[in-house]
Amino acid sequence: MATTEKSVMVVGLDDSEHSFYALEWTLDHFFTPFASNSPFSLVIIHSKPSPSSTIGFAGPGAADVLPYVEADLKKIAARVIEKAKEICISKSVNDVIVEVGEGDARNVLCEAVEKHHASILVLGSHGYGAIKRAVLGSVSDYCAHHAHCTVMIVKRPKIKH
Repeated sequence: MATTEKSVMVVGLDDSEHSFYALEWTLDHFFTPFASNSPFSLVIIHSKPSPSSTIGFAGPGAADVLPYVEADLKKIAARVIEKAKEICISKSVNDVIVEVGEGDARNVLCEAVEKHHASILVLGSHGYGAIKRAVLGSVSDYCAHHAHCTVMIVKRPKIKH
């Protein structure tokens, strides 16, 4: 009898509430209802920017700052990964691969899709308007156009006042 390999779902995380909401939503809809029999394998990816891209300047003193920036970026990555693992455990999802990639999130996520042969990439939406998205660039917009799989963007529901 042939064993069927599960489809891979990659969830991209940064340190925002939007991405953790997307992770929880994904677990609630695709993993928790199936107990240990989910149709997907879960891979969580956090993209850690390079210190030089974070500083954004060069010149006297820049090299002195890099080790401190790198240490902060590592702490943030560790915190994101730890929180992701806690969320998975709280929802009884134990079979998960968690990785940290270094570089621009757009590239890291698209490369992770290729590496893991993902069928779905899940991202949270920061809810930026058109102008802010145009200026900052949107990771989800880039991935929707360049990732070789289905891209699901999870938006947090608006709170009615």
